[in-house]
Amino acid sequence: MRLLPVIAAVSALLLATSTAQAQAPAQGPGWQSFFSATPVFEEGDLDSGGDMSLSGLLLRLGTSTGFGNGHRAGITLNYDYVDYSFTDPKAFGNVAPWGVLQRYGMTAPLTFALQDGWSVGVAPSVDWFREEGASDSDAMVWGATLTAVRRFDNGNFLGLGLAAFSGIEEDRLFPFPIFRWQLAPKWRLINPLPAGPTGAAGAELDYELNDAWTLGAGVTWRTSRYRLSRTGPTPNGVGEISGAPVYLRARLAIGQTGALNLYGGVVTAGELTVEDANGNVLRQDDLKTSPIIGANLTLRF
Repeated sequence: MRLLPVIAAVSALLLATSTAQAQAPAQGPGWQSFFSATPVFEEGDLDSGGDMSLSGLLLRLGTSTGFGNGHRAGITLNYDYVDYSFTDPKAFGNVAPWGVLQRYGMTAPLTFALQDGWSVGVAPSVDWFREEGASDSDAMVWGATLTAVRRFDNGNFLGLGLAAFSGIEEDRLFPFPIFRWQLAPKWRLINPLPAGPTGAAGAELDYELNDAWTLGAGVTWRTSRYRLSRTGPTPNGVGEISGAPVYLRARLAIGQTGALNLYGGVVTAGELTVEDANGNVLRQDDLKTSPIIGANLTLRF
């Protein structure tokens, strides 16, 4: 089992759930729901020759309810559609290693409020990460996260999580921090927006410009693995994409329940890997620093 010091992309939804619950103000017993849509675009040159581009849409729909004494339970559904395009990728034999990648699944977060501002949570999940034409049974990733968060009287909070996942020829176990800390009246350090195009594994420094606008700068790390098509150049193989987005974010509040976030930045330390059906590396190439843009619309109701 690999021990990772950062949050892989396969856990982004789970971190999204636990972080959102920790960041949210005290909630009542009624049902509270959200919808999130995130378009994303990226393009860059491959180190060995050729180039890559992608366009995608990430969707989230979730709801939760209280069941007494500050405890909450919910469910979140997710769907990602990302269309990759390659031109003369030399390291992959001038053949596109994959095309359209999809992810779909659900998580069921459960949070218990304890004394002195503490809360603990568990979020089991199951997801499928696959290229079009791949086997569903070989694309499943399942696991859970455990979290413990301490909220302070001034609204700040700190916490730790532990995530464990199994699937697509790997088992992964890793810790991650959960935090929101007010550094000055208009400055705070937070986890990046989990539903955004950069992923949630990192840190972001925010500045509150006024009641409507917030500006932020952050860095994250993301890794994702997909089961490849049974009829592609690597039948039933595995594709892995990793990189470190460095970005700027502008957030516009929409009333009391919505927000529009605009992103611009670059992905550094990018890497694309193709493995066989058993997880053995066949081909690999670095992605040069590449621009990325995106947006996120989140509505709560």
